[in-house]
Amino acid sequence: MYTKEQLKRLLIPLMFEQVLTALMGFVDTIMVTNIGSAAISAVSLVDSLNILIINIFAAMATGGAIICAQYLGSNQKEKANQALKQLIFSITLISLLITLPCILFRRPLLSLIFGSVEKNVMDNSLSYLFITALSYPFIALYNAGAASFRTSQNSRLPMAIAFGSNILNIIGNVFFIFTLSLGVAGAALSTLLSRIISAAIILILLKQPKQDLYIDSYLSIRPEIETITKILKIGIPTGIENGMFQFGKLVIQSTVSTMGTTAIAAQAMVAMLESFACQASIGIGLGMMSVVGKCVGAKEYEQARHYTISLTKLAWTVCIIFCAIIMLFIQQITSLAGMETESAKLAIWLTRIVFTYKMIFWTPSFLPGYGLRAAGDVKFSMITSTLSMWICRVVVTIFLVHTFHMGPLAVWIGMGADWTIRSFIFLARFKSNKWLEHNII
Repeated sequence: MYTKEQLKRLLIPLMFEQVLTALMGFVDTIMVTNIGSAAISAVSLVDSLNILIINIFAAMATGGAIICAQYLGSNQKEKANQALKQLIFSITLISLLITLPCILFRRPLLSLIFGSVEKNVMDNSLSYLFITALSYPFIALYNAGAASFRTSQNSRLPMAIAFGSNILNIIGNVFFIFTLSLGVAGAALSTLLSRIISAAIILILLKQPKQDLYIDSYLSIRPEIETITKILKIGIPTGIENGMFQFGKLVIQSTVSTMGTTAIAAQAMVAMLESFACQASIGIGLGMMSVVGKCVGAKEYEQARHYTISLTKLAWTVCIIFCAIIMLFIQQITSLAGMETESAKLAIWLTRIVFTYKMIFWTPSFLPGYGLRAAGDVKFSMITSTLSMWICRVVVTIFLVHTFHMGPLAVWIGMGADWTIRSFIFLARFKSNKWLEHNII
C-alpha cells in the first residue's frame, strides 16, 4: 500500500520531530534551572502532573487518529472527516473538564499528590500550575490536529509547528524569566503562549480541503455519541496505559530520592539519555499506527503484519545506532554536564549496562504495541503494559532497593525485566493474529 518514498516522507519528519522536541526540552530545563532551587522544585513537581494529563490528551488523539486511519483505509473519507470533527469536539470538552478543577482546586490537589512541601515551593507550584493548566485545551487541540495530519501522511507540518513552538518557548523563557524577571510564572507563560500559537496554527491549517482529513467548519460540529464512543474505546485504554506508566515512574522516582545525591544525579542523567535514545524509534511507532490503521481499515491484514514487522526492524536499527553513539560519547556527555566525579563514574557504568540491554529488548517491548493499538487491540496492550510495569519495574525495583540495597542499578534491573517480559508477550500476541480480529469501525 505504501512506496518507500511515501514511508520516508511519513517517518523521517516524525523521527526528527521527536528528537528535536526532546533536545529543546533539555534546553528548556537547563534555562529553568537558573531561576532557583524553590522554582526548580516547583516546576519538577507540577510537570510530573502535567505530563500525566498531557498523556491523556495524547491517548485521545491516538484513538481518533486510529478511527480516521481505518476509515481512510476503507475509502470512507466522509466518515473519516466526521470522526475528526468528533475528536476535536470530545478532546476540547475533556480538556476543559480537566482544566477547571486543576485551576479551582489546585492547592488541595497539589497537597494531596505531593504532601507537605516548603511554603516557597508550594507558592511557586500554585503559580506554575495555574498558568500551565490554562494551556491544557490548547495542547489537547494541537495533539488532535497533529495526529490527523500524520494520518493524512503529512508529518512534515506537525514537525515544523513543534519545532517552531519549542523555539518560541525558549525565546519566551529568555524574555519572561531573564528580561522581566518573572521567575516560574515566566516559564509557565512562555509555555502557555507557545501552545496557544501552535493550536491556532494547526486548527487553521485543518480547514484546507485539499488534504485527506479536514474540518469544513468548526461551528457546524455537533456531538455524535456513536463516533465519540468508538474514539473513547481506543482512547480510554491507551490513556490508562499511559497514565499508569507515568504514575509508576513517579513511584520509582520517589524510591530513587532516598539513595543519596550521587545516585540521584547519576540516575537522572542515565534516565534522560535512555529516554532520548528511543525518541526517533518512537517517531517510527507513531508512523506505524497510521500505516497499520489504514491497512486494517482496507482489510489488508497481511500488509498490516508486513508493515508492523518491517517498521519494528527499522526502529530496532535506529535505536541501536542512537544507543551506540551515546555509549561512545558518554564520558564527554557527563563532562559537558558538569557532573561530579563520583556521579559521572556511576552514570558511565550504568549507561554501558543499560544501553547494551536496551539495544536488544527495548524495541520488541514497545514497537509491536503500536501496531496492535492501530488494529484496535488496545485492551490487551493496556493490561500487558500495566501489569508488566507494576510487577517488574515498581515491585522488583522496590524489593531490590530495600532488601539488597542495590541503589540505582535496581531501577534498571526492574526496567530490563519489564522490557524482556513485555517483548515475549507482545511477540506472542502478534504471531497469534488475534490482534487483527477487532472490528472498531
